[in-house]
Amino acid sequence: MVESAALASPPASPAAGSCYVVAEGATGVWEGRDGSLACFSEGGWRYVPFSDGMMLVDRPSGQLLIRRSGAWELGIFRAKEVRVDGLTVLRNRQPDIGEPSGGPLVDSECRAAVGQVIAAMRAHGLIG
Repeated sequence: MVESAALASPPASPAAGSCYVVAEGATGVWEGRDGSLACFSEGGWRYVPFSDGMMLVDRPSGQLLIRRSGAWELGIFRAKEVRVDGLTVLRNRQPDIGEPSGGPLVDSECRAAVGQVIAAMRAHGLIG
């Protein structure tokens, strides 16, 4: 867990055990440590170099940080499928669903409800 996902200068009074992602252009005792994980201990700062695939949690946002292609992605989770209690609840995006229109019977209340379902699915990225 990190206290900050992009800090360029070390905090004035870090707590022992606190960690930070060192941003580009680092200053002070972090100078030259850009792209490192800086963790403070009773003996001073300790540095861990990053590699692709590393995962951290950003304490302020609670979001996952994942190192990909030499950069950090905050809050982006990539998966083919999401399961809850063994049931698939999300998988690959499906083709677009057209808006309801026409037909031998027109039920505006039903059409409005179906339209809201489609809008919610689009808002969640489930369909185009």
